[in-house]
Amino acid sequence: MPPFPPIIRGFLAGTTMWFRNLQLYRLPAQWAADPTRLAEQLARLPLQGCAATDPRSLGWVAPRDDDSLVHSVNRQWLLALGVEEKLLPASIVKRFASDRAKEIEEAEGRRVGRRELREIQEAMTLELLPRAFIRRRTSFSWIDPVNGWLVIDSASPAKGEEFLEHLRKSLDALPARLLKVNRSPAAAMTAWVAGGEAPSGFTLDQDLELRSSEKASVRYVNHSLEGDEIRQHIAAGKVVTRLAMTWNDRISFLLNDQLQIKRLAFLDLLQEQSENQTENADERFDIDFTLMTGEVARLLDDLIAALGGEAPATT
Repeated sequence: MPPFPPIIRGFLAGTTMWFRNLQLYRLPAQWAADPTRLAEQLARLPLQGCAATDPRSLGWVAPRDDDSLVHSVNRQWLLALGVEEKLLPASIVKRFASDRAKEIEEAEGRRVGRRELREIQEAMTLELLPRAFIRRRTSFSWIDPVNGWLVIDSASPAKGEEFLEHLRKSLDALPARLLKVNRSPAAAMTAWVAGGEAPSGFTLDQDLELRSSEKASVRYVNHSLEGDEIRQHIAAGKVVTRLAMTWNDRISFLLNDQLQIKRLAFLDLLQEQSENQTENADERFDIDFTLMTGEVARLLDDLIAALGGEAPATT
């Protein structure tokens, strides 16, 4: 496979290995996949970059500078999806189209109708796209084939689905499904806050959102969860939809009612473990990746247990 051009490898400049948001999908435990074969399949749809009239392009890029599309460390795999998007605001297209319509009206002495104006806007879009600035971003995913995890680092469910959709297009088969648990996250979080007690291994922090069935919401930031005020909201029918927590004094995060983990932060103890290992950038990256995947896998095990265990897969 030929090396990627510098513009594509440059996506990853300054990358650190600590995920910030987790979209969680399940794979079969001991998934029978091979990183070499996986990389070969991803190579079918690499990032090509936007052509002159393309508004958007996406494809696989190397997570590291070695040109491999799957970075494998201790049977844990890292993937990267590169996205290029042309920045062409609709207001700019409308302004140029309006100017073109005025020129037609003055030159031909007639009024431009709605249908013709839409056609002019479409033509202006094609004319302006080659001159538009390009915004580049990279989405990362961690695959744990041993314990059956596919985790996408994205705060946006839409971007997580974008990653998953392109992965499905690239692979011969991908048996991934959303993580499902036996206990509703909203019900569990509401019970923890109402009782003032976190599940084993966790502590409740000071960020919280409650919502009623009528969609009225109350949000607390850096606010003690003790006292009657919050419990009165719960007694009135509001449920907890976002809750900040810490796991084993090692990882803090925000859990929401959709079973998404956001604002993931690896606390000083983990950072110190990483910093004390090596100063070599490549070794440091792999150490960080190993620490992150090992700790997050244990966090997820404890979180699933706190939510009543994993629900069986449905066909």
